[in-house]
Amino acid sequence: MGLSSAAAGDGTQLCVFDLRRGQQEGQELDKILFFHPADCPILLQLSVIGLCEGIVTFTRIFSPEEDCEVIESEKHSHVFYQAETDIWMVLVVEKNKENELTWRCGALQGILKEAHSLFAMFHGPIRTLLDRQPSAELARGHLRTFLTDYLSDFNVGKKLLFPTYRDSLKERGTVQMLTVSREVALDVQSLTTVLGSCLGNVTCQSLVLFEDLLVSTTLPPDDTLNLYTYAVLRLTPRALHSNASSWSYLRKGTSVSAGPTSSSSNGTTAGERPLLREKLSKGKDGFVAADFAATEARGAVPLTPILWFQQAEERMYLCIYQHKSLTILLLVPASSLINGEEGITHVKKQMLENASQKIVTVEQKLTRGWGGENAYHVSGYRYLLVDPERRVSRASPPGKVTTLAKDSRLALNMLRQEVDLEKSRYKRGDPCHDKDFEACIRTKNNAWVIAKISRGRELYMALEKGGETLLYASTAVEKFSNRYCEGAFSTD
Repeated sequence: MGLSSAAAGDGTQLCVFDLRRGQQEGQELDKILFFHPADCPILLQLSVIGLCEGIVTFTRIFSPEEDCEVIESEKHSHVFYQAETDIWMVLVVEKNKENELTWRCGALQGILKEAHSLFAMFHGPIRTLLDRQPSAELARGHLRTFLTDYLSDFNVGKKLLFPTYRDSLKERGTVQMLTVSREVALDVQSLTTVLGSCLGNVTCQSLVLFEDLLVSTTLPPDDTLNLYTYAVLRLTPRALHSNASSWSYLRKGTSVSAGPTSSSSNGTTAGERPLLREKLSKGKDGFVAADFAATEARGAVPLTPILWFQQAEERMYLCIYQHKSLTILLLVPASSLINGEEGITHVKKQMLENASQKIVTVEQKLTRGWGGENAYHVSGYRYLLVDPERRVSRASPPGKVTTLAKDSRLALNMLRQEVDLEKSRYKRGDPCHDKDFEACIRTKNNAWVIAKISRGRELYMALEKGGETLLYASTAVEKFSNRYCEGAFSTD
């Protein structure tokens, strides 16, 4: 009975439901906005969502100001995220002896947050879609296609494989920045100024990326994070290459038909699926376009998506230009273009005429100064630096992290889980202040795993080729902090 009986289906389940809907007897199905897998029996869907609704209602009795985040049962973990008021996303993952200690609930909740943020950027808030069309078919249609395409990144065969202990030195929901010299920074600033003037008196916004790293942005932090996340998932050279590469099937697994959708209130077209890998490609002119027209029964549709930026409170056209390893995301205010696609064509022309040489110059200088995939490797350390306030992180290269022993990564993952719980407890007690925290643990394979929080910034580290004493571990953190973190984690 209880939690495990309610989610007795095989594998993983992801659902989105609205507590304001389906409150009358016999209308319970109306509250379901999305459910994965789609072929799950209706009775089981209702059972899972009914249980989740009951947990939310019950926990609100004891903690009305705090959302339920996770419920653990013998066979399942239920991870909750209230995406919008009374609209909940819940991820149900099945436990077994192999995976019970390998995932971190904070990382799983990060997936739900990322999926909702990206959805809202393309289609607007879910509640807005429900208010616009109370039958909820519009919202369900967009959620079905968008989340199906999003989940394709986690498909391996017929299963969904989410982040595990192997990803303990990664932080979803953060931007990774490229460090540049003062000379290059001035060139980037000059390029950004030219990009902003592509529409004359109306200022355009922009993001500039080199490889998968952010070079510059003119957007507010939250909007920057969402667009950066989308770029790394689908638009950078690495992402575009993976769209057609031979190894992409390992992540995509079996293709899933998401079905047709109707027109969006955010300006995007009915056939538009921005996360569908097969539709994205780079043209001869350097612009990355999404060929969605073939999926729309009514004929040709705009190829330039319109995005909603919540922090900037503005709808903007997204133009993507790529030159070698440099990706430029140019954002044009939708309200400034009366003739839509014709206006976008003019903006692209102006950009090529005025910024081409600056783009080439910036790319050449960044390439010359680029240290490759191991540019931020620090010998002897495997680390993750996070600045939650700025939404920025930096980490050891993935190839270096894979050299860690499994025991080291498992221990680090468990330590991060404890840190997540400690942060959650302290946030409930004193939400206005950050608590400093430090833990050093000796693993059974004689490595050190370390977590340290100081003035809101976070450092996670694994040391395998170190001494046996706690003094060694403490000294290693001190050296790293002084050299790479401006002393942010030093004890002095």
